Amino acid sequence: MTHQKVFSGRFTTFLLVILTLFLLLPINYACSQTSMQDENTNCVYIEDGFGPDGTTDVKSETIVSGLEVPWGIAFMPNGDLLVTERPGRIRLVREYNGKAQLEDQPVATFDIPSTSEGGLLGLALHPEFESNRLFYVYVTTSEGGSSKNQVEQWRLSENGTSAEQVKIIFDRIEASRNHNGGRIRFGPDNMLYIGTGDASSPDKSQDPKSPNGKLLRLTPEGEIPEDNPVPGSPVYLLGIRNTQGWDWPDQDDATTIWLTDHGPSGDRLRFGHDEVSIAKANDNLGWPEIYRCEKQEGLITPVITWKDAVPPGGAAIYTGSSIPEWKGSLIIGSLGARHLQRVVIENNAVSSNEVYFRNELGRIREVIMSPEGDLFITTSNCDGRGNCPDTKDSILRIIK
Repeated sequence: MTHQKVFSGRFTTFLLVILTLFLLLPINYACSQTSMQDENTNCVYIEDGFGPDGTTDVKSETIVSGLEVPWGIAFMPNGDLLVTERPGRIRLVREYNGKAQLEDQPVATFDIPSTSEGGLLGLALHPEFESNRLFYVYVTTSEGGSSKNQVEQWRLSENGTSAEQVKIIFDRIEASRNHNGGRIRFGPDNMLYIGTGDASSPDKSQDPKSPNGKLLRLTPEGEIPEDNPVPGSPVYLLGIRNTQGWDWPDQDDATTIWLTDHGPSGDRLRFGHDEVSIAKANDNLGWPEIYRCEKQEGLITPVITWKDAVPPGGAAIYTGSSIPEWKGSLIIGSLGARHLQRVVIENNAVSSNEVYFRNELGRIREVIMSPEGDLFITTSNCDGRGNCPDTKDSILRIIK
């Protein structure tokens, strides 16, 4: 009897060891692969922290405060700007380059279903906004008890204080509590690019029939361009987890895109590893098949990834002249790590990266260049994951 108890105890211990090794196998495998693949790709792997402190002397100045999770900004030709608030309001800021004033009354309001990362998100002006007053929003809506994301076309009144919906141009994007994407931007080709999340279902990112986990490309009227990679499909890039920022290194050519993406937060026992990739039409960025600096035929390996979670908000290539040291760099807002990240990309590879405003401004959501060549950002400290001050969230300009 005693021998049976000893055997039973040892057998149980053996099973626990085998189970533990089985669970750790994907992690250990990924670790061993990372080291090998780093040596065979242009991928920079930041294993400790997020990068050195920045060497350029810059500062931030507040344009307006009193906002609640400002998600997207659009600069208007008359010197005013529109900004979306995630809870469901479009707000108007008068004279953003002068005595900026946030108007009390919203331009428009939206009925937002209960959600964490969804809501009223991206915002973009029509390329001919000055003549047609059209703009676009990416918003989470509810229908039949379930949530979905859609892109809507709106028209702004002449005085800028009100707007009306014109039509829904794309509405087949699944929503979830997390991973809703939401950034929208017009490219140098005057096409509308729409970043979507995987809606917490990673396999959707690899499904060419699903709009989730993709960068979509449409005409301003919501039609599929004839020169899209796959005829009849809005998909431009696939294999994305939850992008909120990208830009074009050539502002006159939409061929190449620098795109940020969120890494896993427990998916398949993987964590962290937010990334920046260089992509062209029909590229597959690999989620969920690869992450870190892993390499696989037919999939894009990132040019930089961070072991610890950044994760990235908006992103813009600095095209201004007031901070010449930043010219051509990709500037990324960091949410969880709470800083502004500068990534220098030369010859399709990262040559350096550095950190600005480390733990100074809190969570940074939108990052966008103004028509005058200034970098604007928004804070996201009132989104339930930051420390919301009495002044709430702000729009800021970065200057020397």
